[in-house]
Amino acid sequence: MTPTATEPEHGFVGHPGKNRRRRPTVIVPLIVMLLVGATVGVVTTQVQSSAARASQAAPTATTQQCLVADRAALVPKKGVLFGVNLDWNTETLPEYAKTLGHAPAVTVQFSDIPYSAATWRHTLDAVTQVKANGGILLLTLEPHGGLDTISDAVISKLVTDLAAINAEGVPVIVRFAHEMNGSWYAWGQQPTKYVETFQRVATAVHAGARGTSMMWAPNYGGGYPFAGGQFAVKPGTPDFALLDTNHDGALTMADDTYAPYFPGDRYVDWVGISLYHWGNQRPWGDNEVPEPNKFADMLTGTYNGSAGDDSAIPDFYQVYGVDHGHPVAIPETSAIYTPSRIGGASELAVKQAWWTQAFSAETHKEFPQLKMINWFEWSKYEIEIKDNVDWRASGTPAIAKAFSKDLPGWFRYGNDVTVCNKL
Repeated sequence: MTPTATEPEHGFVGHPGKNRRRRPTVIVPLIVMLLVGATVGVVTTQVQSSAARASQAAPTATTQQCLVADRAALVPKKGVLFGVNLDWNTETLPEYAKTLGHAPAVTVQFSDIPYSAATWRHTLDAVTQVKANGGILLLTLEPHGGLDTISDAVISKLVTDLAAINAEGVPVIVRFAHEMNGSWYAWGQQPTKYVETFQRVATAVHAGARGTSMMWAPNYGGGYPFAGGQFAVKPGTPDFALLDTNHDGALTMADDTYAPYFPGDRYVDWVGISLYHWGNQRPWGDNEVPEPNKFADMLTGTYNGSAGDDSAIPDFYQVYGVDHGHPVAIPETSAIYTPSRIGGASELAVKQAWWTQAFSAETHKEFPQLKMINWFEWSKYEIEIKDNVDWRASGTPAIAKAFSKDLPGWFRYGNDVTVCNKL
């Protein structure tokens, strides 16, 4: 994916910049696997004829077909799914699993939509690795051509392709058009069109790809409404009126950064929000240990620290995890470490302070609806600070050893996910 949108310049940013390529370039051999786990289960069902036809586009080395059929069963009753966002150009999933000591339960892949056959091949390469590793594919679909490109034909092809992946024994969670409350994407700040499109995609996916779930994932609301982005909503439009939730004629952090974009409970299986520690104050990237309880405060919209007061943001966990009853995911998380900056805290101090908060027993007890946490395992140039950032928790043997040691006993990994039963 080569991004076409420009990252905005605004206060707190909830994610790294989008100038990154997510292409699994190393393909491991297909392995016919039946993974048995106590935590997550699926039921066996007959492959629909459309899925069987679609499976011809999927990896074909297998002699058995299977179908993941029960979306709800992919949500662990106990524990939290641990996942990873890999830089496929530098590391394979088996290599990462060997370093970590565990095969992740969730693997993240990004794709444009609509997509060409060549683009989808990259997703199938990721599927190959997930199939051998075990677990779930979290597929983020980015309509960089705008929401008008998501035609019925595009959705139909997507559903056929997802059903084929499910028939290979790999469950999928689709994170469709994420960060829609931001102003930097072609689908951003268009609540009317976004909600309608998400509903159409979800309806088709739920009907035709029974092993695929839908995730709704806005950007963390610090800095809302992210003024100055290429796709910022224009005053005087119907969408502006919808986003002006307090009806004062202006868009500010006093407006609800999430609710106007919510598609409705029947269309949403998971809710997700990415949480990053970019530092405690401007300029970002100065290798600062995160403030105590920052992870939880961001998740609940109560953060009020040296990076700013975000306490006007709605409580994402309470509203969408508890009140709406959805499993909550952190699709991406990490803490910024900038190797070129000197005089700050050490890499281990910065990152361990962040993952300790995210993985703490207190976090697990306080947020029982939190069911997925995915680490952002990239080292890359970030346009926000115009410098190289190492987000990885396994970039050096010392950091990887500390990270692996601190993984909590309630994490669930690839071999905990029952993926496939014979037909």
